[in-house]
Amino acid sequence: MNPAFQYPIFGPETLCPHCQQVVPALTLTDTYLCPRHGAFEADPHTLELVHLQSGRQWRLWEGQWYRQHTHPDGIRFEIHDALDKLYTQGYRAIHLVLADRYRELMTNHLEKGAPWVAEGDPPRLLGLPVSFSPSSEIEPCWATINFQLEKEPGIPVHYPYFRMTP
Repeated sequence: MNPAFQYPIFGPETLCPHCQQVVPALTLTDTYLCPRHGAFEADPHTLELVHLQSGRQWRLWEGQWYRQHTHPDGIRFEIHDALDKLYTQGYRAIHLVLADRYRELMTNHLEKGAPWVAEGDPPRLLGLPVSFSPSSEIEPCWATINFQLEKEPGIPVHYPYFRMTP
């Protein structure tokens, strides 16, 4: 028997998408078991890792897991978290590129027609101008990654999520 057939599609171990700890595969199953977060099943058809308790799904791109969102709040929370990380690294975001596969999910949640969005300006999310990525057929990474933030050095200015306290 070929040893490769004893493990799920991501090999004898992978990183937990939640805590980034190395988690082992259970032999002769499609499951990985994280001691902190429980079981994850590897789906060989979709190449996704599914958390069995919550149903959340992740895809792997260049060694990093990306959650696949089904609700606008999930993607907004992830973007908000990434903005906070940029700020702590001394950067501010100036533009947001969302994966085209989220166009339908997010269109109704973009800020357009609001008093702070000028006529003809691109829609905004969390105060950032938004555009959508090329299709995943043109750039395959967009079938997995959710967004990219364009950044520049500096402190965020006028982001609705960020409030300085005196």
